[in-house]
Order: sequence, then structure tokens, then C-alpha cells
Amino acid sequence: MQSLASGMSFIDLDFLGVPRVIATGVLHAAAGVALVDPGPTSSLPTLTSRLADAGIGFADVTAILITHIHLDHAGATGTILRQHPHIRVYVHQAGAPHMVDPSKLLSSATRLYGADMDRLWGEVLPVAAAALSVLRGGERLDVAGRSLEVAYTPGHASHHVSYFSAEAGLAFVGDTVGIRLSPCDYVLPATPPPDIDLEAWERSLAIYEAWRPDTLFLTHFGPSGPVGAHLAALRDHLSGMANLVHRSLTQDGDDEARERWAVDQTRLELTRQLGERDANAYETAGRLDLSYRGLARYWKKRA
Repeated sequence: MQSLASGMSFIDLDFLGVPRVIATGVLHAAAGVALVDPGPTSSLPTLTSRLADAGIGFADVTAILITHIHLDHAGATGTILRQHPHIRVYVHQAGAPHMVDPSKLLSSATRLYGADMDRLWGEVLPVAAAALSVLRGGERLDVAGRSLEVAYTPGHASHHVSYFSAEAGLAFVGDTVGIRLSPCDYVLPATPPPDIDLEAWERSLAIYEAWRPDTLFLTHFGPSGPVGAHLAALRDHLSGMANLVHRSLTQDGDDEARERWAVDQTRLELTRQLGERDANAYETAGRLDLSYRGLARYWKKRA
């Protein structure tokens, strides 16, 4: 585990054998252990072994905090609770029904990932309703020796929440502040369908600014700061991607051709900024074709 602050660390899940793609936050104290976004079941063996390396077993885990229910963040939750039903799971009210019955979530994900579902995510099991603590935003949680503020932070997903430890100056922000694969400085917005809402996204960023954290913790990947510079880069790149997609929708040709053009433009920019290896890692963390489709859906709904 890599340290964030006293009693707060994170684990690199080495998703698909690629480092710096998915991180799980770990809060640990005598009162117990909490995990923030345990990741997909395909990475559960890595999570289990790296917790064990730190002397932690799932018997020690008292809580799982979900920023949102996308499979790269929360897919392993049901599998974990099958063996460890004592764990409480904290999730937004709009995501809770899909934890109890993931059939619609899996149907939607299968349309996006097709035959790669099992390779990417592994099994996705339901979570008993009795194990869920349903959030709306505005709560204060006491878990693993920490007091955490909860905020509803949509934009990337309509069921997204974030968690803030004022004592540590650390905000767990899921995907709302994009992808930054340290040591790279580039911030790539993740905009998959179906819930992209740019106006709600800006309101969520304002919440982070009001919190005034010293550090943002991204599931993709790890701690990031200075916060002001990170949010400025996110706003700039989110606006740029949104405008690029909007421009593509006015072009001649079919939807596939428009998507291909916009994705190629984004990929060229990533490669120019980062080099091919790191650009490929960013695409593993957030597929460009899916980000195009999320923004295209946003613009078509507005039209």
C-alpha cells in the first residue's frame, strides 16, 4: 500500500496487468478498515493479496464506500460480500437498486463491452439490500476512525458521490475530476454514456472548491494536486472535448464516421502530449470511443 496520510493509503490494482489505472483507497484504524471503490472482480486477487501484505484481511473491513456503481469502481462488491456479509456498503440512492439487482447495469455494460465483459470485469454479483447504507449527499460518516463529509457530485454519473476528510485535506472524487495517471500531468475527462451532464458537472466541481482539499484522490489514478491546477486542466479539456464532439455532429457522414474522426483527433492530442505508451494507458483507464458517445448523447438530448 502507498501512504496518503496517517491511516489513509491506496492500492494499485494493476488492472489488466497495467499499473496506474485503478486505485482503491484504504482507510485503516483500530476501529476497522474501509475501502473506497474496490474495483472490478477481475482485480480482486490483487486487492486481496496487497491488503494481506499490509496485514489486512476482509474480516477487518467494516465498510466499502462507493463513489459510483460503474464496474471498474464497484464491480467486486457483491463478490466480496458473498464471503464477508458483515461489511456495510455506502452508495448513492440512485445507484443502490442496481447493486441489489445488477441486471440492467450488466445489460447496459454488455452493449458497450460485448464479449470483453468477463475479461475486463469478472463476475458481478448482487448485494443484499440490508447491507446497503443509502446516501443522498450531505451526510457525515464515521468510518475506520475518520469523519467523512458526503456530497452528491453528478456530471460523470447521475449516482456519483464524493467523500471528504477535512482533517486530512483529502477528497475521494471517483471520476468527477477525470483521469490523471501520475507522473503524467495530463487530465483526461471520462465521459461515457448515459449520464453526462456538463452543467451538473460544473456544480460538482464547485463543491470541491468549497471543500478546499489539499489533495484529490482519483480512482484513475491516485493522489493529485495542486487542486486548483488540476481542476483548471479538467475544465479546459472537458470544454475542448465537448466542443470537438459537438463539431463532429455537424459533419457529413454517419455516426460511425463522426465518432472515428473525433476519437482520432483526441488520440493524436494524447499521443502528442504523452507519447504512445502513456496515451495507451490513458485509453485503458477511459476508452475514447465511450467518452465520445457520452458527449454525443449529451448534445443530442439538448438538441
